[in-house]
Amino acid sequence: MSKETRIAPLIETGWRRYLCIYGALCQNSIMRDMQFKVNFVLWLIVELLWFGLQITFISVIYSHTDHIGSWSRYEVIFLIGAANFIQQLFHAVFLNNITQLSEHIRTGRLDFMLLLPVNPRFLVSLRTMDLGSYVSTLAAIAVMVYAGIQLELQPGIIHFVGFAMMSVCGVMIHYSLMLILASISFWTIKAEGFAWGYYNLFNVARLPDAAFKGGFKAFFTFAIPMLLVANIPTKFFIQKLQSPMEILSLIMMAGACLLASEIMWRFAIKHYTSASS
Repeated sequence: MSKETRIAPLIETGWRRYLCIYGALCQNSIMRDMQFKVNFVLWLIVELLWFGLQITFISVIYSHTDHIGSWSRYEVIFLIGAANFIQQLFHAVFLNNITQLSEHIRTGRLDFMLLLPVNPRFLVSLRTMDLGSYVSTLAAIAVMVYAGIQLELQPGIIHFVGFAMMSVCGVMIHYSLMLILASISFWTIKAEGFAWGYYNLFNVARLPDAAFKGGFKAFFTFAIPMLLVANIPTKFFIQKLQSPMEILSLIMMAGACLLASEIMWRFAIKHYTSASS
């Protein structure tokens, strides 16, 4: 039996094991959300109202102008839908987990996670799931469908697949950068403010890149790549891309951010001092 043949079942078993663990974690999260149905519904209402306010704000702006740069009204509305879609996916999978890292360190819960026969980054990143945010993505999809109809788009399967893949890249950028900031908690216990500060910049992703120039555009493209997260998937779907290099820049940024977060995570864990010591 070859070495590859012996290793393959182990890899498959590992993947299946983590999928089963994640399935159990998601089930627990759904049961938790259903125990607080009123809070769940109120949160959905607040999210929908906030989403509606964003659309209203853009409508007010476009009542005084026809274009922002080269972006028409319904192109920007599609962008808002795409930005919210990506944000809600990130919120559903990662946000609550990352912002709790400081609490895990402070209470010693991270010590327990490190003792479990599971990758600690997996547990820290995916311990809970927010069902309400998944539901909120439906509103974002509805807005994109509405804007697409107004723009008379005729997307093919490649546009849907490409948009989905680029949305995943956007989620990975958000996840990686917030994990890097949250990892500061290993040295400064109350460091939630760093992660939440980044989260507050999500509003930038809802703006067309044509609204930024000079240093601000460079900063939000390369330092904090908010203008890549939703603008590029949107421009790809509505066939507004100026160059394939824009897609490559998003993919490369997602890869670079993931690599940086892994380096930061390993460095932090290596220098972590147990809360009980």
